[in-house]
Amino acid sequence: MLNQKFIISISCLLSLFYSGSIYAQKAPYFELPGDSEIIKLSDYTGKVIYLDFWASWCIPCQKSFPWMNKMHAKYDSKKFVIIAINLDTTKADAHKFLNKVPANFTVAYDTDGEVASKYKLKVMPSSYLIDTTGALVYSHKGYRESDVISIEDKIQKHLN
Repeated sequence: MLNQKFIISISCLLSLFYSGSIYAQKAPYFELPGDSEIIKLSDYTGKVIYLDFWASWCIPCQKSFPWMNKMHAKYDSKKFVIIAINLDTTKADAHKFLNKVPANFTVAYDTDGEVASKYKLKVMPSSYLIDTTGALVYSHKGYRESDVISIEDKIQKHLN
């Protein structure tokens, strides 16, 4: 009787442990223009990806860029990458923003909002953490200084 309860308990624990990876949703694939090349999600397979959607008119986006620059500098680019997807209808609007608030990470342009639709974007900025297998493991809406420690903890967890 005791052995049977033990086996059932272990089975339940194992199923909970592995269920996260079994049911993890794959990040929607994209190919978007960057400033000098096409940015393909598949080029970053094996890396932890912080995917951020932003626009030039978004005030919280202006606040998030210095933090993303800090994360980009802090973590090894062989294991971690930030891709910021701009949703302005023209690159010119994005470049005005980037002249004031530079990005030291990869920037892509989704002028028709097709990729934003795949990610079911509702709030600006919105960010997603994608693990090394390409699974979406975390999403965050908006940008608040009070959230950055928690977000960085999640990045570190997936890098280790």
